[in-house]
Formats: sequence, structure tokens, C-alpha cells
Amino acid sequence: MRRLFTLLVAALAATSALSAPAGATGGSPSWVGTWSTAVTGAALPPQPATVFTDQTLRQIVRVSTAGSEVRVRLSNEYGTEPLVVGAARVARRPAGATGSEIQPGTDRALTVGGRSAFTIPPGAPALSDPVRLSVPALSDLVISIHLPRRTPAATVHGSAFQRNFVAAGDVTRAPVLAGATETTSWHFLSGVSVAARPASGVSAADVARPASGVSAADAARPASGVRAAVPARAGSVVAFGDSITDGAITTVDANRRWPDLLARRLQADRSLRHLGVLNKGIGGNRILHDGNTLAGTPFAGLGPLFGDSALSRFDRDVAAQPGARCVVVLLGINDIGQPGSTSPVTEEVSVDDLIAGYRQLIARAHERGLTIYGATLTPFEDTTIPGYYTAANERKRQAVNRWIRTGGEWDGVIDFDRAVRDPARPLRMLPAYDSGDHLHPGDAGMQAMADAIPLRLFTR
Repeated sequence: MRRLFTLLVAALAATSALSAPAGATGGSPSWVGTWSTAVTGAALPPQPATVFTDQTLRQIVRVSTAGSEVRVRLSNEYGTEPLVVGAARVARRPAGATGSEIQPGTDRALTVGGRSAFTIPPGAPALSDPVRLSVPALSDLVISIHLPRRTPAATVHGSAFQRNFVAAGDVTRAPVLAGATETTSWHFLSGVSVAARPASGVSAADVARPASGVSAADAARPASGVRAAVPARAGSVVAFGDSITDGAITTVDANRRWPDLLARRLQADRSLRHLGVLNKGIGGNRILHDGNTLAGTPFAGLGPLFGDSALSRFDRDVAAQPGARCVVVLLGINDIGQPGSTSPVTEEVSVDDLIAGYRQLIARAHERGLTIYGATLTPFEDTTIPGYYTAANERKRQAVNRWIRTGGEWDGVIDFDRAVRDPARPLRMLPAYDSGDHLHPGDAGMQAMADAIPLRLFTR
């Protein structure tokens, strides 16, 4: 009997090893999201259209966690015709650089199915083949895409708060793009993932080393009460939100969005460096309605840029992200403020409607084995957007925040409202944190939000 038990245990162990996630047994690497953005459709008239013809897009992204191999996710998910890519490349940007330059010796070709030129069907993404490239945490990657044909910019992230570059012809290999024009949107690009274990010939110390700007002391300092040992399973935290998560209105090129600042905190904690942070915020996004803006207002035609509803995009933008382990939800203020202001009044929602939407997000996260944290809605009294703030809308915000704090349905709560409100006037944002429109935090407000997130939430 004892021998039979021993054989049974051995068989179960072998089965577990075979069914373990990639990388868990030291074989193929586990892929973890290190950077991401949420894509949308392009703006409609009267907004001007963007079209590329025989041009190179050179786009800059700030990664969160380190890796030894890279995969890039391109997207034609809102396109209605095939997206023809003549060439694509990835490289590191030199530390401290602010332009289109690439770091010598780091330029790599990107292929899809072994092809350096490829076509992405309408409505589809394309995941590149793995590329051997040591990527330090908190460093910049440069992704260059040549579009040889006339290509409407159908799939976009409108507000990148990052300068990107457009130049004539196929200059994907160029060390710097001289004479390039600039854009602060990302086009046809939705994610970067990294191998969670070092590849042969790349030292673990090199992969784990944070980029310039994070001190060795900060990098080595564990959170209070948390052991410094690195957990075995890498993963990512998905920030799922609207413009406040997206980064409005922060300094361009500064990477001062609260998810960026959370990534810095994680990298400064030895026990949490294995976690990437993925920013899936979209300006104007709502839980219950797709983007829909009123004609005759400054927002006319911008509806598609506000994205599909959170309920519509959750599976793609959260559950399907590589290595996703938990999600922070900061959504609802646009559901409250937009109807009758920038979107039709017929799209007005009740507090019960919003709670039902939150419950759907919670249920769908738990079905996928994700931990989900609810974040309170930040103050917006006297916002400069006409018709957005009313006393009735404030009562909705208070009721929603009360449910988020006390409903007991989230796996944890992050109190962004408390972090940025003015103690003397709690319906308004603290002036030092206000970007100026009384709705969006500025750089200092984003830092206060990131600092308000208990890191113990990510040690579970």
C-alpha cells in the first residue's frame, strides 16, 4: 500500500509539472505584460482624419517590469481593411533621451510568423515572434513600423502624453529620425510583453536592474512587513479606467500617470519587481455606454476615441492581458457627468445601474481568477466642462463611493477620493493636486494617487 501511495504521488507530481504554466518548470518563458495601452477607433468628422502613406511610425513606450525577451502586439482591431506592414523593429532608447534616437546595438527586427513584412486582417491584432533583447525595468523602448501603402489611422490611442515620431519612407533602421513630425498618439500598437525568466547569456542581475532614475537603495528596500524574497510567479497589474488613469492632464514625456508611478513603487520594492503595470485607461471612457459625443460641442466627433464601454472591453483589455493577476478599477465619473454635457441625456444612469456594472466586472474578474480592487471616484466640483458637475451628480458620486468603500464586494478598496480631495472643501480637489480643470489631477495629484495604493494588496 505504501509503495502504491508513493507511485500515485509521483504520478500526480509529473502531471502537475506537465500542466504547469509556461516557465514554471524552467522551460519556456512565462510572458508578462510590461506595457500596454487601450486602443479605440479613430475620431469622426468634424475632427480631421489621419492617413499614413509610405511612412515610418516611431513610437516610444515606457516599460514597467524587466525581461530578457520581448514580444510586441500590433493592432488592426478597429480597421476595416487589411493593415500592411512593410517592416517593424524594436530597440531600446538611450537612458535620458527625449527624441527618436535608438541605443546602438539594441535594434532588432520584428517578425510575425517568421515574416518581416506581414498583413494584419481587419479587426485583428498580431503578436510578434519573440525577440532576444534585455529590457531593464522602467526603460524606454522604441518601436518602428513602416506603412508602405495608404493607411488610414483606424486603430489608435488618442492621448498618449508621449511624443512619437513620423517620417517619410522606410527608415525603421535609422538611428534617429531627422526631420520627423511629432504626434502625441499611439497608432496600431497595443502592448509589449517580456519573458519572465532570464534567457541564456543574459544575467538575472542585468534583467532585474531598474533603469536610471531609481536609486539602488530604493530598489533594494522591501515594503514594511514584507520579506525581500521574490515570489516565483511573475504577473501584471491592470489599471482599468478613464482619462484619470490614462494620464490626463500630466506632463508630456514625463511618465507621470499614476500607473507609471505605481510601477516605480513596485520596482523600488525587491519583493514586487516581478509585477508589471498595464495602463488600460481611455479618456472619456464609461462603464455602461460606448463613446458617444454630441454634435455642436467641442467634443463632436470624438466619441470613438472615448472607447467601447468597460463592460464591452473588459475581456480584451483586462482578462486577456499576458500575466494578468489583478485589476484596479477607476471608472464611473464619466457615466455620471457626461449625459447632458458631452453625451446624450438619454444615457443618464442611476447609482443602481453603476453598481450593477461594477458587479459584472467583479464577477467576470473572479471567473478568470483575477483579484479586483475598486477605487473611489475623485472630486469634481466646479469642473470646467460645462454641465458635467451638478448637485445631483455629486450625490451619485457620494453614493457610489459609499458602496465601493462599504459594500464588501471588491477584493480590496483604494481610496483615491481621500488621497486627492481638499480637506477644507472635500467636494473639490486639493489645489496643489489639480491640473486646473478641477476634474483631472496634475503630476502632483497623480503622485498622491500612486502613493495612496497599499502595496500589501500586491503581496497576496
